[in-house]
Amino acid sequence: MDNKAKLRMLPKIDEIVSLLGPLCEKYGRDMVTECARERIDEKRAALLSGGDCDVTIEGTAREIERELAAIFAPHLHPVVNATGVVLHTNLGRAVLSERAAMAAYKAARQYNNLEYDVEAGRRGSRYSHIEKLLRRVTGAEGAMVVNNNAAAVMLILSTMAEGKEVVVSRGELVEIGGAFRVPDIMARSGGYLVEVGTTNKTHPYDYENAVTENTGAFLKVHTSNFRVTGFTEEVTLEEMCRIGHERGIPVIYDLGSGLMSSMREAGITDEPMVLEAMAAGADVISFSGDKLLGGPQAGIIIGKKEYIEKMKKNPLTRAFRVDKMTFAALEETLRAYLDGSAKENIPTLAMIGRDTESLDRAARRLKNRLKGVKGLKAAVIDEKSQVGGGSVPSVFFDTKAVEVSHDSLSAAALEERLRKEHNIICRIVRERVVFDTRTLLEGDEGRIAEALKDICGVKA
Repeated sequence: MDNKAKLRMLPKIDEIVSLLGPLCEKYGRDMVTECARERIDEKRAALLSGGDCDVTIEGTAREIERELAAIFAPHLHPVVNATGVVLHTNLGRAVLSERAAMAAYKAARQYNNLEYDVEAGRRGSRYSHIEKLLRRVTGAEGAMVVNNNAAAVMLILSTMAEGKEVVVSRGELVEIGGAFRVPDIMARSGGYLVEVGTTNKTHPYDYENAVTENTGAFLKVHTSNFRVTGFTEEVTLEEMCRIGHERGIPVIYDLGSGLMSSMREAGITDEPMVLEAMAAGADVISFSGDKLLGGPQAGIIIGKKEYIEKMKKNPLTRAFRVDKMTFAALEETLRAYLDGSAKENIPTLAMIGRDTESLDRAARRLKNRLKGVKGLKAAVIDEKSQVGGGSVPSVFFDTKAVEVSHDSLSAAALEERLRKEHNIICRIVRERVVFDTRTLLEGDEGRIAEALKDICGVKA
């Protein structure tokens, strides 16, 4: 049958809709009609361009049914992170603590005093909820929160250096995820980039010689997503602050990861801490909420009160502001640092700090769940986990994992089925599917075991 004949056979919209009565009741007649019209238009275009398609009314109805099911199914859904990457950017980065998640839930389900001063009985500031808490945790004079760290950097530069020069080391002109680059953010903020030093070496005199009457700030960027090794030298934050303050130039520090408490016992020794940056004398510091802090996505700005107050009045602040749920979750995350429970109650810190004995027990539990599954071989192995999320790229942790292979399925085929059919994200190492126990949450071991049994045809 040629395409002309197929064009004549395309079913009519009303015929399709009549056939899909149950779907009209479930999703609404208008929605079903719209999907039917779109599908017929796509088929017509395919046939006119020389392509092929199913023109039967039954086949078209099945396609529409699948499309409607996909539309109304949750697109953002839970997955099992068995990769061992704690802050996996593609999987949502930091997992919130129970307290933080519950606070966000309550904020979403109830009216609240987001911008209302209950004591005064008038409009208040949304930043008041978090500012006192951030000041107490960090010791800063002022604080505010925007929707991510890139927005924080742009707001800082727009407020403090619009129309002025900002001095940055060439070795710190980083590109973060999604091809966003520090020079581009600088340009958008209205500041003028002044590069000093070289890729591998920058000296104090480079900053001293770069100062002009139009210098607005020194900017230090923590290179959290890469390392330059070998013949290198950089100016410390303390030295930069000394040079800047002697000349009346504020120092801005894009710290990035938001490490609030020492994690040296876990091997994180080179990552700068927020409190250390404050002690070094930086005038304004920004960092992420959903990296090593372990909270929701946010850009946190702390520093001298005079600069923070100016930022609050910047028109960009409204465009970058966060909502009630973020504030609620961030509050509870910060309180865990105040009451000393952060390393136990914040999942990110707890995962990073897990000892190999507990990881080994988890791996053996998972292996034991797989005993007797036909065609499946499982073994506990030593592996390496990673922090991820653009943080401490050179630090890998010893971990325990379960290595799985199947008699008739390749590692690639097994991984694909786990991912597509069961939302389990794992790795392939040496032609084996590997499940790292470090990033498994409660119930994940069971989900992995049941998924593998289903794939191998084991009946419940």
